[in-house]
Parts: sequence; C-alpha cells; structure tokens
Amino acid sequence: MNAQNRIESIVVVGGGSAGWMAAAALATYLGKGASIRLVESEEIGIVGVGEASVPHIRLFNGQWLGIDEADFVKRTQATVKLGIQFNDWGRIGDSYLHGFGTIGRSLGPLPFHQFWLKLRQAGRAAPIGEYSAQTVMAPKGKFAPGDRNAAPNSPLADIAYAYHFDATLYARFLRELAEQRGVRRIEGRVVKVNQRAGDGFIESVTLESGESVAGELFIDCSGFCGLLIEQTLQTGHVDWSHWLPCDRALAVPSESIGLDTPYTRSTARAAGWQWRIPLQHRTGNGYVYSSRHLSDDEACATLLANLDGKPLAEPRPLRFATGMRKKLWNKNVVALGLASGFLEPLESTSIYAVQSGITRLLAMFPTRDFDPLLTERYNREAAFEFERIRDFLILHYHATERSDTPFWEHCRTMDVPETLRETMELFRIDGRYFRNGEDFFALPSWVQVMLGQGIVPRGYHPIVDEMPEQRLFDHVDSVRAMLAQAVEAMPAHREWIERYWKAPAA
Repeated sequence: MNAQNRIESIVVVGGGSAGWMAAAALATYLGKGASIRLVESEEIGIVGVGEASVPHIRLFNGQWLGIDEADFVKRTQATVKLGIQFNDWGRIGDSYLHGFGTIGRSLGPLPFHQFWLKLRQAGRAAPIGEYSAQTVMAPKGKFAPGDRNAAPNSPLADIAYAYHFDATLYARFLRELAEQRGVRRIEGRVVKVNQRAGDGFIESVTLESGESVAGELFIDCSGFCGLLIEQTLQTGHVDWSHWLPCDRALAVPSESIGLDTPYTRSTARAAGWQWRIPLQHRTGNGYVYSSRHLSDDEACATLLANLDGKPLAEPRPLRFATGMRKKLWNKNVVALGLASGFLEPLESTSIYAVQSGITRLLAMFPTRDFDPLLTERYNREAAFEFERIRDFLILHYHATERSDTPFWEHCRTMDVPETLRETMELFRIDGRYFRNGEDFFALPSWVQVMLGQGIVPRGYHPIVDEMPEQRLFDHVDSVRAMLAQAVEAMPAHREWIERYWKAPAA
C-alpha cells in the first residue's frame, strides 16, 4: 500500500460500550499509524442495558485486546453466563435452557442429537439438556473452565461461557484501556456534520463549543439516532417489526439475588418477555414488549411485580424499531451498535454485533480512496449476519403453541422469512440442520431452541439405523453419565467467583 494513501485520522462519534470497544480495538491495531479521537457528551449519556453476552466476548477481550479475564470480571461486577433459561415460551409452564457449547459427542459424520432422536423414539433418552455440559451445570449453579486433559471431542474439553456484566462499567474499563493506547477523548455535543462537496463524504463534525473535529474515517456510535449514517447520509432503514413486533422496553436494576444462577432468565409475558441478569452487585431486569398490545403503565406494573428483589431505581423506558440500516458502511462512515440497527436482546447479540462489525472493519480496513468493492463486501457480510440472527430470534416467537393473548396469537400465525421456514421444515422431518455460511448461531443453538419450543422431528437421519443399536445406546448413555459425574465434582459458581473473581467492595 502506498503510505500516502493510508488513513491517518479516525473519529469515533459516540461513546458507551460500542464507541469504546471500537476505539480500543482501533488503537490496538492501528494506533501507531493513525490518530484516533472519540467525541462524546456527558449530557447525552448511554443506553447501557447490554448486560449479557455470548462467548465471543472472551475472544474479543482476551486474544484481540489482551484484557486479563479476572481483571475484566472484577472491574465490571461480572458473573458467568452459561446460557439462557426460557420460561413459558412454547407453552405456559414450559422451561428449557439454551446453553452455550456442544451437545454430546458426535459419532462419525452425524451430530449427537441424531442418535438422541432415535433413543427418544424408543423411550430410552433423557431430555436433551442432560447431554450438554452447560445445561447440566447451569441449574445446579456449577462452574469450571474447560478441562485441558479431556479428550478433544469431549463436551468438557472447552467449556463455552460468556458473562453478565455492568455495561457502564465495561465502557469505563474500555475507555481507560483505549486512552492508555493513545485514543484522545473529546467532550462535546455534535451540532453540525460537515460534508465534502461533490461526493458527500463526511469531512468533520462541529461541536457546541465551536470546535471542529476533522477525520478521514468516521465510526458512528451515536445510538438510535444514527447521527452520521442516517441523519446526515440518509442511508435508510430496513424494518423487521412485522416479524419482531416488540418495540419498547423498560429496564430496572434490583437488589442482588446472589451468585447461584449462572444463566440469564427470559420469561415470556402477555405481550413480550422479561429478562433477569444476575451481576455481583445487583440484578438487571427488563420487560421487552409490543406497544400495540400493552400500555406502558401495564408493562411497568408487570415488570415491578415480577422482580426477585427490591428495585433500586425507577424503570427506564426505551423505544426502538427492530431492523437494520440499508448500509452499515456508507461513504466514509461505518455504523456500529444501535446506530447500525437493533435486534432485540433476546439472545444477547448486541455486544457481539458490535465486536463482529469491528473485526470485519479491521479485516477490510480501507485506504483513502474507499474502494466501493470493499464497502459492498462489508455491507453484504453484515446484512447476512443481521438476517440470520433475525431468523433465530423470530424462531423463538413463532414456534409456540400459545394463543392466550393477541400478541402470541399474532406471533404463532404470522408468516416468517423463507429462510427460517425452510430451516424449521427440514428439522421437523428428521432433525437436520444445515449451517448457512458463517451463520453466528451454530447447530447446537438451533437444535436446543427448536426442541425447547416444541419442534420435535418426526424421524431421524437414515444413517443412524445402519449403526448397531447397542453401540448407540451405550454412546448416548455414557455422555449423560460422564457429564453428571463431572459436573457434580465442579465447584459452585458462587465459590468460583468468591475465590477468583470477586469485585472489590465499593
């Protein structure tokens, strides 16, 4: 690359977790060759409800940013997350865990659940959750990292886990890291965005103080308003609210429930669902709901009536439109976080989507000429990822037998994207699932949620019948027995936190 064509000035507009994640990563990999500044206003504040994550955060924090895990957990009041417990989604009274990691051990070319399906039909299988390390550990309140001495294909070889954490503390932690690596923070509210004559590229932003901040590449982390990507460049928005009808949320912290539940809890309500996220110092709660089916006052009353501890503040309202920008990279602006779009927090993908966007940007980092082929490729990959996560979220709503409220009747009977319809139909036949490219959610996630929501295959893969039955029975039973024994010997999640990751007293 011609050094004269290298981007040397990057401006991140907006702070919070998204802005400081971007700033920290850019400083880590580009800091010596580029000026990186972040503009944010203390007056505006941050949304700060992204308190649950997926295992990808460990890769982003540890391998890419070099963050010490114990330091991160202590500084953000974090706890371990092994998965999500879904209550009342398929039918009232139902409960299942979508755990991270693998299900059982594969045998030959077939995934474990295919053998489980045959045993289930023969009445010889336990619930699917008894064959995955995380879904055995979670309800028992157990936790331990992977066993390095386990066999390579053992469910115990690499225990996938994520975190519950305080998003505001995470942003503060990342800010400190980014500033240590050369990022300069500029306090101020953006009052004007200045575009270049001719092609409309962003040249600079003007602050309320009159200061002008110029750059060659702009990262829009300005939240729902999309100050650069939408208000200035008028990129457009793809609306998915007809499939994901929840458009509001109320969030409220409550007293800590302790450290005995290393999982997120999601409970379906009359017009949406309620989350519970246990941290070390408090519990995060919220009600995501459809304003067409429930008033704000009703939502607030339901949320407060179903807390496990005393509320620590008044519920904070959020309004959103589910969907994504038509382009996440437009001209010299890349949108991250809420500025890029919003897929509700049902599967805790918000933090992941930011981190994925950052790593995609680093992989496709442009020069000053902003080759349109690069931009197009970025947008195509980002749209694919958004759409596949969208389908996975729709699955939770649509695969239900509930018709007790107008909201659930709508979800149960609505048309769904063809991509999702085909995935569900293939699974109904004989339990097959085919991962589409680099779809974020892999086979274990789809299998657990489809089974958990009542999509039970009529058959199983034909190759299963070619294997000796006793061998299959022994294989499946051995996985269950091995997991039960191993998990019983693990320390409690509470003990692990207290011993290794306890946040210092305030």
